[in-house]
This record gives sequence, C-alpha cells and structure tokens, in this order.
Amino acid sequence: MKKEYEELYLVKDKDGEALERLVEIVKILRNECPWDSVQTHESLRRCMIEEAYEAVDAITEHDIENLREELGDVLLQVVFHGNLAEEEGYFDLSAVINEECEKMLRRHPHIFLEERAKTIDKALEKWENMKSEEHGETSHGDKLRRVPRSLPALLRSAKVQEKAARVGFDWPNVSGAFDKIEEEFAELQSACQAQDQEGIFEEFGDLLFSMVNVSRFLSIDPEDSLHESTAKFIRRFDLMEKTAIERGLNFESLSFQEMDNLWNEVKRK
Repeated sequence: MKKEYEELYLVKDKDGEALERLVEIVKILRNECPWDSVQTHESLRRCMIEEAYEAVDAITEHDIENLREELGDVLLQVVFHGNLAEEEGYFDLSAVINEECEKMLRRHPHIFLEERAKTIDKALEKWENMKSEEHGETSHGDKLRRVPRSLPALLRSAKVQEKAARVGFDWPNVSGAFDKIEEEFAELQSACQAQDQEGIFEEFGDLLFSMVNVSRFLSIDPEDSLHESTAKFIRRFDLMEKTAIERGLNFESLSFQEMDNLWNEVKRK
C-alpha cells in the first residue's frame, strides 16, 4: 500500500465523508489509471446504461445485498461524469447535487411551500407542469419530443402515449385499442405479401406501438411483461434441452418438429 493512499482504505461512516472518499479515488484514477484516464462522457454512455439496468435487476430479484453494490456502481458513474465535467471546466459534483436539490424544492411546492396537493394525481400534475415550464415547452408536441430516445422502445412509446392521452387523444376504452391491433396486423400481413421491406419495417413498428397502447389500458408495464415472457421462454427452453439430454437425444440434431413436440410437453408440465 502506498503511504500517500493509506487514508483511502479507511471506511467512512458519514455520508458526506464516504462521498468525498469516492470522489478522491476517482480523481486519482483519472490521473494514474491507463483506462480511466482516457474515458469521456461518450465512452461511458454504455456503462451508465448497464449499471442502471443491473440496479433494476437487483430490485426485481429483491436482492438487497446486490442492490447495495449496484447502487454504488451507479453512483460511481455519476461521480465519474461529474469529475470529467469539472476537468473540462463546465461544472463539478457539488453543482450537480445542488441543482438536483433546487429542482426537488421547486417541483414539490405542495411540500416545501404553503400550497398543498391533496391527492397523488394533483401532486403529479404539479410536477409535470413545473417540469414543462423549466424545459420551456410551449406545446404538447414539445412534451412528446422530450421523451428521451435513449429509453427502451416499449417504455418510450408508453410514455409518449400517456402524454397524448392526458390531453384527450385516446380511445374511450380498450376495445378501440384492440381494433387498432387487428388493423395494424392486417397491414403488416399485406406488406409481407407484397414483399415491401420498407413497409414491413414500418407496419411492424405500428403493430408494436398498438400493443403498447393496449398494455396501457390494461395497466400493464409492456417492458416488464416482455421481460417476463422472455424469462419464461428461457425456462422452458432450458427444460426442453434437459429433457432431450435425459432421454439420450442429441438436442442439436433434433428437427424443428421434434423440438416443438418437446416444447409442448414441457409447457404442459
């Protein structure tokens, strides 16, 4: 252990001191680590996304121990980007934290000022109104455009639809949304029959968008629903493969029909 870094090995019990310890470690890494020293905001984009998703996975699995670790990884990304911005002379981590504090105070006038919001809906309405004002949104189209393109596609389409629904652009009930699915499915089939690749691309997206619309009426998170279906597919595929091996079969040499028969068998189980 280098003598000048001995202090960094001491665990800090207070939040502020612990954060300062991490900030100092990142600064040292930026100066001395070959990998850390060449990173940029752009090169770290994927890391930010992956760490956030890993934290979400820990929440989904109710894995509190792992959640603690993953939240640390997310925090590391925040500190790293703050350090990069400070090096470039734009802002530092204190500015990031204070700006977030100011934002929370502004967007919760029902808590920190005299006015009160009696319901969750009213609180959310105040939040959205304040957010629109801060972002300079002058039209409902502006609100739709501000939904980040970097979000997962299902989640982004759900958010866009929710914003449109708030101003009344919505089916009166779920039956209209179901009818739209049938319409888009027929259009996709027509594009396939015509071998119109550009049309297939467009109509497939329209069909997914319509499916998200139905999920909204049914109060289902489309992202979570698809994740669960994918997990179910993995479980059944794994069981199908194990069943084949237990019977002395070469799984990879099975025909599709033989695999499909096994699939239906494990599905019944």
